[in-house]
Amino acid sequence: MSNELLPTPCAIAPEDKRRQAQLVGDDLLRHYGKRNFYSVQQVRDANRRSKINIDLECWSHALFNTHSDFDQLHAASGEACDYAAMKAEMLRSMATDSSSSWFDFDLSWLDFPDLDISLFDFFD
Repeated sequence: MSNELLPTPCAIAPEDKRRQAQLVGDDLLRHYGKRNFYSVQQVRDANRRSKINIDLECWSHALFNTHSDFDQLHAASGEACDYAAMKAEMLRSMATDSSSSWFDFDLSWLDFPDLDISLFDFFD
């Protein structure tokens, strides 16, 4: 028996994350138009049309679903995936691409948390 750590079934390389984001994002835009977020079913359909491996589909859900939809999807399936961490990894993979196409990528669907700026009252 080996003590070697194996990657999780949903591990994905940064260049594959970027490719998946572009494929699924383009499909969603083409089929449903520009939206802040897409439904779980719409992302499932886009994953299927884009031929995304079923074990890697949750990466698309982290990008294109609301946090609430993502959590409900994973609770129903019994999986424990971290929405914020996965979205951050996907964005990091897109930001570290050496091409200039990063700036052409539509980021209107990003779900950034509301920040309570009262935490910084000491600057007043």
